[in-house]
Amino acid sequence: MNHTQIYTTRKLEKTIAKSIVEKSETENKILGEWVATIFYVDRKKCWLIVNKLTKYLLILSDIKTSDLNNITRIFTETLHSQFKNDGIQIDYGTLSGIIGKIKLCETNNDRSANGSLNNCMYSIDHWKMEYGSFENLPFQKINSWLNSSPNQMLKWKYPKEVMNEIIKAYVQQRV
Repeated sequence: MNHTQIYTTRKLEKTIAKSIVEKSETENKILGEWVATIFYVDRKKCWLIVNKLTKYLLILSDIKTSDLNNITRIFTETLHSQFKNDGIQIDYGTLSGIIGKIKLCETNNDRSANGSLNNCMYSIDHWKMEYGSFENLPFQKINSWLNSSPNQMLKWKYPKEVMNEIIKAYVQQRV
């Protein structure tokens, strides 16, 4: 069974300490590892997660402690919905198989991923002021805007473009 490891920043790690597991030696061969941080909107906990390989971003909104038992399902459903919104075609079953089970791991201090998260937090802070309350924030649109910004580390490609290439290659390989 596949495992997808999400490394947490120290800030997020403190809020979910009981859900942190040991890093396993096997990483997800297709999508690689992810890094997550936490931010708040109207006292609701939201996660910003970046894929280390593609710099593709995902926002999980209003994550409660009780949701941690279902984090694999929440992550997979949100990612699948975001893929659809960004024009990345993959069926839910295939994506679920790629992701497998989510493992939340303590921080690995990946400076590149943390830098990407910090840069995106500036934009999110701007949108929080622009849209006001939690209910008004269009998280999926914000996610699409973030994934449609050229990234120097990707040789000025868009994160959604790089993620689409990986997903397409995987789907074609399976056919």
